[in-house]
Parts: sequence; C-alpha cells; structure tokens
Amino acid sequence: MLYLDHAATSPVRPEALEAMRPYLTGVFGNPSSHHTAGEAAASALDDARTRVASVLGMRRSDVVFAAGGTEANNLAVKGIVLAALERDRRHLVVSPIEHESILESARYLRRFHGVSVTMLVVDAAGRIDPAALAEALRGDTALVSVGHANNEIGTIQDAAALAEVAHAAGVPLHLDAVQSAGWLPLRDLGADAISIAGHKLGAPKGIGALAVRGRVPLEPLLHGGGQERGRRSGTENVAGAVALATALELAEAARQATFAGVGDATARFIAAVLRAVPVAALTGDPVHRLPGTASFTFAGTSGESVLLELERRGVISSSGSACAAGSDEPSHVLLACGVPPEVAQTSVRFTFGREPLSDQAPEHLARLVADAVRAISG
Repeated sequence: MLYLDHAATSPVRPEALEAMRPYLTGVFGNPSSHHTAGEAAASALDDARTRVASVLGMRRSDVVFAAGGTEANNLAVKGIVLAALERDRRHLVVSPIEHESILESARYLRRFHGVSVTMLVVDAAGRIDPAALAEALRGDTALVSVGHANNEIGTIQDAAALAEVAHAAGVPLHLDAVQSAGWLPLRDLGADAISIAGHKLGAPKGIGALAVRGRVPLEPLLHGGGQERGRRSGTENVAGAVALATALELAEAARQATFAGVGDATARFIAAVLRAVPVAALTGDPVHRLPGTASFTFAGTSGESVLLELERRGVISSSGSACAAGSDEPSHVLLACGVPPEVAQTSVRFTFGREPLSDQAPEHLARLVADAVRAISG
C-alpha cells in the first residue's frame, strides 16, 4: 500500500521516537516541580524550545508549546486579537482558503466579540495579492492571518511581501506554517507569529507550537497554573516537545535536498496525470506550490469514487482536508478559487512524504490514476 496523504499526517520518524522515549519513562517529572525530577524535565523542555526557536528564527522565549496546529492557530488568532481589543483594534484580515482552525476562530471573534473580519479575494491559483491586502488594512486592524502554504492545493503565499505590507500599516502577521514547515524556509520572512504541528513533520500527534514575538501582546486561551510564561496553562508535554524539536531539525537539515527531489518527482507525476487523463485539471499554483502536493479535479467523475478505486489499486490519497471531519460539501478552498461546486466535488489530493520514490514511481502512479478514472467513467 502506498500512502499519499502526508498533508493529513505522517508516520513518526524513528529518530523522534527514540529522542522522546526517555521522557516517557525515565525523565518523567513535571517540569513545574521544584525537585530533581522536575528540573530534569524542565531542562529538556527548555532545550526543545531553544531548538524549535532556532529553526523558526525566533527567540526561545517566543515559543509556546501546544497540543497541535489547531490549538496553535486558535491561540494566535484569538489570543492576538483579544489582546488588541484593549487598544480598540477589532479588525481581522484572513483569506477564504485558510484552514478551518483559522476560519472558525475568525467566526468566533465576530460572533462573540464583535470583531470585523475581512476576507481577502484569492486568484484562481489561490494566491493573495499584496496590493489587495494593503487595501484591506485599516487603522483598527489587529492581525493578518494567512497560511504559508495551503493544505489542499499546495499554493505558497509570498509571505515576505505580505509581512512587508502588514508592517507598513503597523499590523502583525500570523503565518500558519503547519504545511510548510520542513519544506520551506521560515526564518527571515517577517512573520510575527508562526504555527507548526508535529505530526506533519514526523513527531507524534498531540504536539505543536506557536512562536509569537515578545512585542506582540497575546491573551491566553487556557487558564490555570500559568505555564508557558502565562500564555498556555497546563502541564507541558515534554516528550512531545522533544520529538517535535527533533523532527523539525531533521526536516530542516534535509529541506533543500528534499524540496528538489520530491519536487521533481511530483512534477513528473503531475505531467503524467495530465497526459493520461483528459478530464484532469491541476488545482493550485503550477509554480508556487509545495513540492509534494498534487491536487486535481476530474470533471464528470466522483472524487470519492476515484479514491475508492485508487485504494483498490494500493494507493491511499484524499479528497481534501482531513480536518473537515465528516463533511461532504465541496472544498471551500476550491470554491474560493472559482471552481464550480460540481467540479470541486471531483477533487483528489495526492501528498508525498519526504522519502525518495523510485525512478519509475511517478509515471506508474499516473497510470494507476488513469485506470481508476476509467473504471468509474466507463
């Protein structure tokens, strides 16, 4: 069985598992406890924080460990906007193709706190025009929150340009880097807050982080013992933090080589699918895209039927975000890009991992896709 749904989750890297193992059994103390067991755990947590901060281009004190990308995004959007309400800033800017954790946080702020939310228009490839962002900003804008790379279509935003526009207006930029971490450089982009998730990188599920610069006020969402410098209460997941730091460092060390190798294989796969399947259409930006993401629509078919046929042939893929639990609605990302609803429901997403494929794999996979589409069309 070939697993091509790495945008949903990836297996735990052996190195991350080995790195975290001592903190599940031997060094198991509570890092807030003032004894040797607790101090050993606190030291490991502090080291993990330093390592994550280094990859993200942040200070150690900027990093807040969380339960995953969804919590990190909620903390960024809600925490920064709620803190800004005290300065009479109650305007949030997002785009319609964001992850549900961003969009639902925006809806919450609008419903319960009267925050005004501007949805930026994206083009057919899912890109945000920095000029459109400049026009959307107001004197009371509290935050701009965008995904660095889209989880469904793989489109990469020009984060540095968006940060420049936001900062010119005195507005912080939050970058959802859950999909881009380990694939794209995250340092020197100008982001004021960055979210990442461990299970996209090879760490276990249940660990993530938000790095938010100290100059940006942040209202905590979880209240209690004041852990994480008062920004996220609750006993920290030391083992998870160590695994996250390990997986992030490994991905970063191999990032350039992985980008090139996986990007080449994915480009060959895309070209082969477009040649073999007349009804196939690539979604997302053909150039500015994550190297391991290939998303298509197959007009006149059913995306779910294609998925079933592919699984019968030993290929596991998806029809979009795994976070839209139980939804059979057309992808909000594709709809925002102007894809008609009936075509959006034919979408299939293939997301490759960081491990190399055999030289024949891209073309072989394309033949399997063609066979699956023919099986439900004929």
